[in-house]
Amino acid sequence: MNDSTGELLHETLLRDTLHTHVRERDGDAGAHLVGLADGALRVARRRQRLARAGAGVALAAAVATAWVAVADDDPPRAHVVQPAEGRGAAKAATVSFLPVTSATERACTPAGSGYTVHRTETYPAMCIHADETGGMSGVRVASAKAEKGTVEGSWGVEVTLTPADRTRFATFTGSLASASLPRNEFAIVVDGKLWGTPMVSDAVTVGRIEIVGVYDGDLTSAMAHDLADRLDPGR
Repeated sequence: MNDSTGELLHETLLRDTLHTHVRERDGDAGAHLVGLADGALRVARRRQRLARAGAGVALAAAVATAWVAVADDDPPRAHVVQPAEGRGAAKAATVSFLPVTSATERACTPAGSGYTVHRTETYPAMCIHADETGGMSGVRVASAKAEKGTVEGSWGVEVTLTPADRTRFATFTGSLASASLPRNEFAIVVDGKLWGTPMVSDAVTVGRIEIVGVYDGDLTSAMAHDLADRLDPGR
């Protein structure tokens, strides 16, 4: 039995008891008690309806946030977590979506260009080169929020684009979809740092992407909340 149902049962029993008591003893005080009991029952019923409606709203919100990450048919992720405290009046960071031109299994040379992906226990070091003049640069997103990933312990950042950038992003990703690896990938760059290289197989038209790191599971909770906090213009 949930809390709202228990409250309703309690208020119903209280009302019935008072009604029985008033039938045995007439008077204004008894009538007043009955009025209070009837009012309490109405409140309990209203709480129960709100609780049920709230559950429906929560379910609808979960369904609404179960969006595709890079391709329209990717697995959904719907576990949304509240963001960290805001930055106050600080200016939101920008993000760039740049077409990947090459990916080599080694760290980038110190004097050269490119973004180094450091070696892990599972993956080798990589040097990712992207076309800095192509794609979309200096994008200010509409919103960003941290959320748990599907892999246990992993985190991501859900980024929603503005309507104008959504159209541009669909055109950009559509132009990459028919290319071969790694040219069907794009680099997600924030403040000069590489945050991911998603691969696309079709134009992304939903206006949302998920930043999960170069490899799924790269982001910790602190990293995801910090990135969301820096990108979101509302915080």
